[in-house]
Amino acid sequence: MFTPEPVVLPDAALDDLRAYLRIEPDVEDPLLAALAASALTHCEAFTRQIFLRRTVTERFSAGSGWQRLGATPVTAITGVTGLPAEGAAFTMPVEAYRLDLDLNHDGWVQILQPGAAGRVDVTYQAGMATDWADLPETLRLAVMRLLGHLHAWRDDADDKGPPAAVAALLRPWRRMRLS
Repeated sequence: MFTPEPVVLPDAALDDLRAYLRIEPDVEDPLLAALAASALTHCEAFTRQIFLRRTVTERFSAGSGWQRLGATPVTAITGVTGLPAEGAAFTMPVEAYRLDLDLNHDGWVQILQPGAAGRVDVTYQAGMATDWADLPETLRLAVMRLLGHLHAWRDDADDKGPPAAVAALLRPWRRMRLS
C-alpha cells in the first residue's frame, strides 16, 4: 500500500473551483479545500493514477523479485530505506537494489542484498502534472464536477452518488492491470 503526501491544491486551482461553484473568495475556503482534496483523491483512485505530482512512500518485503510501485505515473525513484526487525532504519546502498521505470511510467524495485532489512520503504515522485494548470482539461473538469456534486449534496441523505459525467470524463484515463 502506498502513501502519497496529502493533497494541497494551489491557489490557482482553488480560484478555478470557486469560479465553477460561483463562490466568493474566503467565504467557504476551509470547506472548499477539504471537498477539493476529497474530489481529487476520489478521481485519482478511480483512474489509479496520481494527478498532481507529490512524494509517495511505499513499503515492501525485502524479497528478491521485482515489485511494482503502486502509484503511477512515476517520475523519479528517490530512495530506498531498509527496515530491520530490530534497530534503526538505514539507507540501502545503491548496489543492494535495482530500480526501473518502464514505458508505462510504472516504477519497479528489486532488492538484491537486503542485509538486516526484512522490509524496505521506497520513496518516489509520482504524478501527471506539476501543477493544476498542467493537468489535462478533462481531468480538471472531472475534479470540478465531482467537487460540485460533493458541495451540493454535502448533507443530503438522498445523495445518489457522483454524476455519470464524472466517470465518463475519467474513464479514458483509467489504468487497468491484469494479474
